[in-house]
Amino acid sequence: MKLLAGPCVIESRDIVMKIAENLKQYDEDKNIDFYFKASFDKANRSSINSFRGPGIEEGLKILQEVKDTFSLNIITDIHESNQAKPASEVCDILQIPAFLCRQTDLLVEAAKTNCIINIKKAQFLQAENMLHPLNKVIHTRGLTDLVPEKDIYKELSEKYNVWLCERGTLNGQNLVVDYKNIIKMNEYSPVIFDATHSAQVPSTGTTTGGNAKIVPSLAKAAAVVGVDGYFFETHFDPSIALSDGPNMLDLNNLKKTINDIKQIQELKWEI
Repeated sequence: MKLLAGPCVIESRDIVMKIAENLKQYDEDKNIDFYFKASFDKANRSSINSFRGPGIEEGLKILQEVKDTFSLNIITDIHESNQAKPASEVCDILQIPAFLCRQTDLLVEAAKTNCIINIKKAQFLQAENMLHPLNKVIHTRGLTDLVPEKDIYKELSEKYNVWLCERGTLNGQNLVVDYKNIIKMNEYSPVIFDATHSAQVPSTGTTTGGNAKIVPSLAKAAAVVGVDGYFFETHFDPSIALSDGPNMLDLNNLKKTINDIKQIQELKWEI
């Protein structure tokens, strides 16, 4: 199981180190392929007054310290094409935010690095639409001839280290997880399920709201459907988090949720 977890944004060096120290336990689990997640800049906040993070220079220094101190693999978001190269010098995965998954230059520059690319499905797209960003990365990384047939996308995604990430679909002002998207995207690529962003409640004034209580249920349902990995934003106290606190899991609830997922995955049945 792949596990991507950490705070939404780098709030401070001390907070990031505290959370990373707690999450180290998952890296030590031989059944988990763990990546520590934190963003150096949240460029898509609802309000111009919202906290964004320390920026790329200071943020990458902190993420490098996490890597050096705890020997953790790192994932972070990039929002602009010129961030891909410097971020790749520290990080093992570059994540393409959902709102930006159609941005060709961003995808191409990310694909030019040696990082795994995790592309979040936009809230306004269905699974089939994710073939296009997937194709941009695959072509940049070496497949320069005609667009491949759908039935070989999975093989190519694994070869070129590209993942797709489900994070819910907008239905009016609500996010709904359509698990058919996971099944369909898994025909094309390894799939990560972003359980915490799927619990967001958009457009609640100047900040995005959320319902962290439903996160474990969403994650366990994804485990039944079958995914390659999970993305959770987590914090020792989500109530004081500077970004996405309402849909974050606290560290204790994360541990219970991971244990529940493991039990589901140990069951043997055919769907």
